[in-house]
Amino acid sequence: MTQILERPPLSVVSTWLGLIRCFPGLYSLTTVIRIIVFAGIFQATGLIIRFFFDSLTASAPLAWGPNAWAAVILAVALLRNGLIFTDMYVFFRWTFSTAATMRKNLLEHILSMPGARSLPGSTGEAISRFREDAEEVGNFTVWALFLLATGIFGVAALFTMARINLLVTIFAFLPLLIVVAVANLARVRVQQYREANRSSAGDVTGFIGEMFEGVQAVQVANAEESMLAHFEELNESRRKNALRDRLFNEVLSSTFHNVVNIGMGLILLLAGSALREGSFTIGDFSLFAYYLSFISGMIATIGTFVARWKQAGVSIDRMDRLLQGAEPAALVRKTPIYIDGTFPSLREDSSDQTEPLRTLSTTGLTYRFPGSEKGITDVDLRLEQGSFTVVTGRIGAGKTTLLRVLLGLLPAESGKVHWNGRLIREPASFFVPPVSAYISQTPSLFSESLRENILLGLDADDEEVAQAVRAAVLESDLVQLENGLETVVGPRGVRLSGGQRQRAAAARMFIRQAALLVCDDLSSALDLETEQQLWERLFARQGATYLVVSHRRPLLRRADQIVVLKSGRVEDAGRLEPLLERCPEMRTLWEGRASDEDE
Repeated sequence: MTQILERPPLSVVSTWLGLIRCFPGLYSLTTVIRIIVFAGIFQATGLIIRFFFDSLTASAPLAWGPNAWAAVILAVALLRNGLIFTDMYVFFRWTFSTAATMRKNLLEHILSMPGARSLPGSTGEAISRFREDAEEVGNFTVWALFLLATGIFGVAALFTMARINLLVTIFAFLPLLIVVAVANLARVRVQQYREANRSSAGDVTGFIGEMFEGVQAVQVANAEESMLAHFEELNESRRKNALRDRLFNEVLSSTFHNVVNIGMGLILLLAGSALREGSFTIGDFSLFAYYLSFISGMIATIGTFVARWKQAGVSIDRMDRLLQGAEPAALVRKTPIYIDGTFPSLREDSSDQTEPLRTLSTTGLTYRFPGSEKGITDVDLRLEQGSFTVVTGRIGAGKTTLLRVLLGLLPAESGKVHWNGRLIREPASFFVPPVSAYISQTPSLFSESLRENILLGLDADDEEVAQAVRAAVLESDLVQLENGLETVVGPRGVRLSGGQRQRAAAARMFIRQAALLVCDDLSSALDLETEQQLWERLFARQGATYLVVSHRRPLLRRADQIVVLKSGRVEDAGRLEPLLERCPEMRTLWEGRASDEDE
């Protein structure tokens, strides 16, 4: 069995650096713009204001008039605004690009995992991690550049202010120590409240999905009121957690700014005294007043940075759980995200890259469900091109498990799969159209039109869709549907009957023209007449190889090979008549079938 590797959790720093490696140009451009704006333009603006006011008292170091200085201030302001708008564009570009990269990498990893381990938690929780957590991390990594830019500005301002008046400068930076102390004391609560907020949001999203999936069961049980009551409880929990998270952050922000404002009051008092004593000029006073707003912002930014660092750590940890032990670089691996231009085709046609099926074989295929002995053990199987193989057995014999392990949807503990004698090392990525197509016991449909559920993004014309619909014996049902193929089937296909859902999934399988068709009890929800038509049309297709799970007598009679499973092992294999003669398990299964299947 594939093991989940133990490794240290992802860190904010490693994720941050990984995102920078994905988009070095964007990050470098943002860094340069913010340093120019804060360390250059804002610094220059303060000095120009100082010269302007000193020029009014004829004490400016440059003999320019007020009008000249005013023109310079206007020019610098225009340049600053132009850079700020550019920074906004780059900021959103970075945020969207990094979030899309992490989401795509997470999705690719989840889809590549065996079905039994694809999600470690609920669907709603996973959606929350995709949505809020990816955006939080991408936003934080570029927002943090404000700290760098304001830090450079603060160092330059400190140097300039200290040269003018050291005592006032000391009081200007004193609130910094208070803010850092408060931020460090609050970091644990920040993590707790953010984790609780995200978790409760995931609970609500997951429950909404479960309600849509189980709408019929809720109606049959007359449980609408109890479901709504539980939904209200989840929403109330989410409201409280969101309120705690937001309120705590607002209190922190208020604390930072109030501490700064108190310090600003002290600074103005000291600066005012120095002004009366004559050691300050009007320009010096205006420069200090200008610096104070930026220094207060810098101090508040330090406190906010500490809080957001912890929040980003929570988001990274939540996404790390979806990786389930994958390499740390998997989250921030550079991958095409197609923000601009046209989208590529969904899948390259691999029909020319894969040999046509001649033989498919497994040797020693073994899988046991965690914590139990159930599963399959040492399964040897061989399929020839164009053959029809039926896997049968009692409930719990391992029929579905065999199909899923063969296709890579469950991770084999041991054993090998060969296609035309070639070892398949990654069955999950190999057994996809046009190599194979699979229908599970409970086909998955989406709340889209019936056409979209059949195509799932495949580029096919109306004639190909019509042929697939007919092969699935679905054409007569289209007349009964309100909008035919354009009918929206609802979540999990709730607007269709069980048989219609199975046949819609069959049409999806047929339209892909796969070499190997794998069906898990395809006709379990069909009446006998529809089932007979479906299999007749299926057998009329030339060149395909079939591997199906069934206990139906007509299929067992038709099979080129029957594989009898018992307690996860192959009890026997062969055609029906010899099996009935030599295999007690096959006779038990055959005699246990209802007699009306012969009719």
